[in-house]
Amino acid sequence: MKALLMPGVFLLLVAVLLHSGWFVPGTALALYAFWGATIAGVLLSWRFHSSRVFLCLVVLCLAQQLMSHLPGGMAGKASATALLCVGVLVPLNLVIFSFPQEKGFTSASIAPAALFLFIQSVIVAVICRPEPLALVHKLPHHAQSGAPLPLAVQLCFSGGVIIFLIRFVLFRKPIESGLLWSLIACFLAIHFAGTGWIATSYFAAASIILASAVVETSYLLAYHDELTALPSRRAFNDALLRLTPPYSIAMVDIDHFKRCNDTYGHDTGDQVLCMVASKLARVRGGGQAFRCGGEEFAILFPGKTTQDVIEHLEELRCEIEAGRLRLRGPDRRQQPRGPDRRNQRKGARGRAGYAIRQLAQNQSPSEISVTVSIGVATSLMEEVSPEEIVRAADKALYRAKAGGRNRVEAAVSSRRRMRATSAGIA
Repeated sequence: MKALLMPGVFLLLVAVLLHSGWFVPGTALALYAFWGATIAGVLLSWRFHSSRVFLCLVVLCLAQQLMSHLPGGMAGKASATALLCVGVLVPLNLVIFSFPQEKGFTSASIAPAALFLFIQSVIVAVICRPEPLALVHKLPHHAQSGAPLPLAVQLCFSGGVIIFLIRFVLFRKPIESGLLWSLIACFLAIHFAGTGWIATSYFAAASIILASAVVETSYLLAYHDELTALPSRRAFNDALLRLTPPYSIAMVDIDHFKRCNDTYGHDTGDQVLCMVASKLARVRGGGQAFRCGGEEFAILFPGKTTQDVIEHLEELRCEIEAGRLRLRGPDRRQQPRGPDRRNQRKGARGRAGYAIRQLAQNQSPSEISVTVSIGVATSLMEEVSPEEIVRAADKALYRAKAGGRNRVEAAVSSRRRMRATSAGIA
């Protein structure tokens, strides 16, 4: 919810300021805000290789320029046609540019879309030629009359909002959230004014939202693991700096992960990592999971001791053990390599060998089970650094593996608790 609503908070603030009369920027200031946000967004998209955001900013720029350069504002047949074009093409283009996979800020990814937008601009310029000024004032004024937007515009914006909501639920990416709120800002710009400083302010808000989505995406890539969506090692190190005793750290390692990769392939290994990460993300007891690298994970429990979290960790271990991973398909190493001349022999030995290989392939498992080993340590004193607690949890993890794996091991046993208390580690 935080990732979804955060850009919308800024848009809500702009709407409240504009329509309450607390802040009246005027046309000049609104234009400065729009162009400043657009240029900043273009530079950020170029710096972080986000061609999709760049193209969406171009769409917003074209829409704002079209609406602001019409004689007579929103009055006239040409203005009504321009309103229809903007209301249909803006959501359509934003949706189209959101679907392709990000390929970076390259000419190969930019040129076809730029040509597509250029053709649209030429067509819109031709069909939106302004009529004589004598006729302009005889036609209804959309913004002043408060007439509803055309049905096609309402359907296009509604469809775009639904699509971006679905994409955000599926992918949980800041770009999807940014596109959603920028589309809503464009709708407000057309609905409330169409032209003037209010519309320009909403277009500026849309550009700022897209620029902030680029920054949020770069943060997500730096502090979150792309495969599992868990916070990464960098986020784990930052979280360690904010911890104050008491707290507990659990180190989690997938048992026999290398053997799983060698047997079923790296695609299956990725599935195993994602499955375990999904279980870790739902750990109880106030814990937060991180992926530290490879098959190693960590869980932080602020304000908790080993006695507080050991039951939750045991429950987590049992949930992972009970889970079954259904393989998506046989690995290439388990698939037949094509016709084998040795199997084409008509002798009994050739037919028998072929039958044995077929039987082995037919008996390959369709699902596998996964277990983890967990080591946990607790800090009780300020003098003990988080790095020492991590090392203590690692040692407990090694003991769990040496003791047969698929178990939870505390940093010290009950016989050594008095000595650990003096050291500040439990």
